[in-house]
Amino acid sequence: MKHRFLSALIASSVMFLASPSGVMAQAADPAVKKSDTGICHEKSSASYGATKKFESFASLDACLKSGGRVPANATAPEVVAVKKSESGICHDKSSASFEKTQKFTAFKTVDECVKSGGTLPKK
Repeated sequence: MKHRFLSALIASSVMFLASPSGVMAQAADPAVKKSDTGICHEKSSASYGATKKFESFASLDACLKSGGRVPANATAPEVVAVKKSESGICHDKSSASFEKTQKFTAFKTVDECVKSGGTLPKK
């Protein structure tokens, strides 16, 4: 009797985890969901919670680079041309560290970044 109950419990748990709703319940909510219509929804989007069929992305930028677009009622994000890292180094898109730099202050030009106290990367 105990064995049959345990087998049934394991089987139902496996079936739940294998179902799409079970996977969604187990996975953490992504920062951005790209719907099957190609719209990138951030957590602040009114449609984020309603979007059930989606591809997960860590950032809006990554979603947009994959071919997604912002919702019609949202404004496009400001394009970051230069990132000043926490250590004060100004990285433009040609810098090897541009994509790796996650904590930064955004600038439109390298000159603006340097004028704010930033330095150019060593070659």
